[in-house]
Amino acid sequence: MTGPFLPASRNWADLSGPSLVAATSGRSIAVVPIGAIEHHGPHLPLRTDALVAEAVASAAVERVSASGIEAWLLPTIQYAKSDEHHWAPGTLWIEGTTLLDQLIELGRSVAMTPVRTVAFVNGHGGNVMLLGWANRELRRRFGLRSFSMPAGAGIPGDGEEGRPDERGQGIHAGFGETSIVMHLAPHLVAPEMPPRNVPEKIAGMTHIGFNRKPVMFGWTSEDFGPTGVIGDATGANPADGRLIFERGVDFVSEALTEIDGFEFG
Repeated sequence: MTGPFLPASRNWADLSGPSLVAATSGRSIAVVPIGAIEHHGPHLPLRTDALVAEAVASAAVERVSASGIEAWLLPTIQYAKSDEHHWAPGTLWIEGTTLLDQLIELGRSVAMTPVRTVAFVNGHGGNVMLLGWANRELRRRFGLRSFSMPAGAGIPGDGEEGRPDERGQGIHAGFGETSIVMHLAPHLVAPEMPPRNVPEKIAGMTHIGFNRKPVMFGWTSEDFGPTGVIGDATGANPADGRLIFERGVDFVSEALTEIDGFEFG
C-alpha cells in the first residue's frame, strides 16, 4: 500500500486529510490570511483587505517554505468585523462575537491535526483587537501557539517624492492601500481618484488619533464624510505599491521565521 499523495502546493486545502497528517508536524505553522469585504471608496474593490492579506501571506509562505520552515497557507477569511462601514452598500460584515467564535472553531479544527501553531496575517484594522482576544483563547483552550500580525508596514503618504502628506492619518483607501492594489490588481482600480479626505483636526492632536496614538475612540467611516476614504489616494502609484507589497512580504517572512523558533520563557 502506497502512502498518501503529497502535492507540491503549500495550500492546506489542496491536500487530502491523510496527506495533511502525513505532511505536517508539531513544527508546522498554519498561516491564516484574514481581511474583509468592505467599502473602500469609489475607486477600490470591496475585497481590498482580503486581497492584500492573501497576496502577502501566500508570498511569505512560499519564501519561508523554501528555507525549510513548515508553513501552510489556509483559505482566506473574508467576512470579518467591518461594522465601521456598515452604512455603505456592498460591505459584508459579521458581528465581532461571530468572528471570534469562527476563529476559535478554526483553532479547534487545527488542533485535531499535528499542527500546533497558528499565525493570522491581517489586512483589516477592524480585526486587530479581536485577533488579540482570539490568540489567548486558542492558547488557553487548545494549547496552540497563536500569533497575529499585520499584512505589512505600509509606506505612509509623507509628502515626499510626489506622495501626499496624510499627516499620519491615512488609514483607509488612501495612498498606501490604493498603491498596493494598483500593483497587485490594477484592473480593479478606478481611473479617477477621490478627493483628499484627511481628518486635519485629529491629525493635530497629540494623544487622540490613528496609527499608534494612545487614545482610541469609537467611529464609523461616515463620520469623516460620504466617500468612506480616510486618507489621500492622489499620487498613489504601482511603483510605491510594489515597495509596500515587498515590505509586507519581508515583514511577514521575518515574523514567521521568529515564530518557527519561538519558545515561552
